[in-house]
Amino acid sequence: MNSQPASTELVERVRNTLALTGAKPTPAHVAAALRADGTVCGDAMVLAVVTALRREALGAGPLDILLAEPGVTDILVNGPDEVYLDRGHGLERALVRTGDDSAIRRLATRLAAAAGRRLDDSTPYVDVRLPDGTRFHAILAPVAAPGTCLSLRVPSRHVFTLDDLVAAGALPPAGTPILRDLLESRLAFLISGGTGTGKTTLLNSLLSLADPSERLVLVEDASELRPDHPHVVRLEARPPNVEGAGEISLRDLVRQALRMRPDRLVVGEVRGAEVVDLLTALNTGHEGGCGTIHANSASDVPARLEALGALAGQPRDAIHSQVASALDAVIHLTRGDDGTRRISEIRTFTRHPNGQVSTTPAVDFHPDNTITLHPPASRFTHHRPDQVGAA
Repeated sequence: MNSQPASTELVERVRNTLALTGAKPTPAHVAAALRADGTVCGDAMVLAVVTALRREALGAGPLDILLAEPGVTDILVNGPDEVYLDRGHGLERALVRTGDDSAIRRLATRLAAAAGRRLDDSTPYVDVRLPDGTRFHAILAPVAAPGTCLSLRVPSRHVFTLDDLVAAGALPPAGTPILRDLLESRLAFLISGGTGTGKTTLLNSLLSLADPSERLVLVEDASELRPDHPHVVRLEARPPNVEGAGEISLRDLVRQALRMRPDRLVVGEVRGAEVVDLLTALNTGHEGGCGTIHANSASDVPARLEALGALAGQPRDAIHSQVASALDAVIHLTRGDDGTRRISEIRTFTRHPNGQVSTTPAVDFHPDNTITLHPPASRFTHHRPDQVGAA
């Protein structure tokens, strides 16, 4: 009995035959299509073709096998048969055949349609969340080269605890009580870092430590946060439809969240004009708010906030004034050359006599698992230095 996987060419021929007759990809219909094609094969090959066709119709096609692998965080397709994945230690080539660009395009179009979005030559890119929570982005050729490109960000299958982060080398053991103290002090904070540094993972971990009596209202562009907490309300933005109507922005949702009695207002990623509404909320009695932000370093966060505020037409002095009153700390994450994600430091916000805001080092986390405490850490550190292992 033939046990080889079905070739792309064979699957394509059977697909075309079934399309002409309107038959479903059942074993009987596939076997009949193979016979009509003059192909001689056994039961195993028939089942392999059926599986391939059903994956194309229902799942993520040839990428399903990668999505099912434990530990995979990202899957990237750069045109025909060029697939990379990230298991948390950097990108590696995956030996998966995707077929030609037409096959990738069909897969991208179907996944976009499943999320209620249009993907074609008039709208050659899409960014959506799939039903299983996977973040899916596609951009079609010839806009993308060497072919249609897909990017899938796979949600974590479980919420990491701080102990898990310690075990993974992302946090020194002595850092656990510091992060707990920061959260319990109900300070407003941002988690900064580059793409793929683990900002959402850390925010999930911290929100899971919030008092069970607190009501968490999460505002996100695409729902990724899944804190292990009994009282969570999620608000998700919606892009405009093909007619350009129906958009619900993050800014709209932040305003709505304020009317929902949040004990903690959380913006999954601060990336635009919604920063003004978030800062306003944190300045009007909504303690303990938090979110993530892209920044190269913790010291760059004030400038990043200033740039985002400019998108909402806010002058520089107004944004710095808001930041000084609204935010207490920023936790910065980095990713090493070996792909290891690590919490590198915590800084507090300091306002200078000229009204401008900068960040001041409060806690440094070193790769050798030691930490250094600076005076601003006393704002949220309730443990003695010897208890947290200060260097």
